[in-house]
Amino acid sequence: MDLQAIIRDVPDFPKKGIVFKDITTLLKNGPAFKQALEQMLAPYKDAGVDVVVGAESRGFIFGAPLAAMLGVGFVPARKPGKLPAVTIGRSYALEYGTDTIEVHKDAILPGQRVLLVDDLLATGGTALAMAQLVEDAGATVVGLSFLIELSFLPGRAKLAPRPVSSLISYASE
Repeated sequence: MDLQAIIRDVPDFPKKGIVFKDITTLLKNGPAFKQALEQMLAPYKDAGVDVVVGAESRGFIFGAPLAAMLGVGFVPARKPGKLPAVTIGRSYALEYGTDTIEVHKDAILPGQRVLLVDDLLATGGTALAMAQLVEDAGATVVGLSFLIELSFLPGRAKLAPRPVSSLISYASE
């Protein structure tokens, strides 16, 4: 099944000149969603993953089912102030300013093997912050799995040398 053909382009969203890749058309298609999950998991199926971390919020959509498929736990990586217990966080640069991603302090243990999941790899800021957060906790990033990669942006290079996989690559806007 051609997953890229199922994703809808929305021109000029969220602002003029941007073509938004709308994954809701893929999510509502059961067979396509299942295929996407299976393909996102394939490179890491035998990697000894102990826990999956998904980035807020679309990373939850893919990360939680991937964790269930592996029979391991799922950790939500959230914006500040969204998690109720003690957290650890990592800040990262945005086009204008900074943002922070957090997980519960007891969610990732030293020595664990972690798979990071999100829907989209663009500039790599969020993914790099998640990877560094995992590494700060004493765990190992076994890979980063994305549905979509905007390969004309520097995300993959920013994440090196960590293993990165994506199902669909867009080489230009």
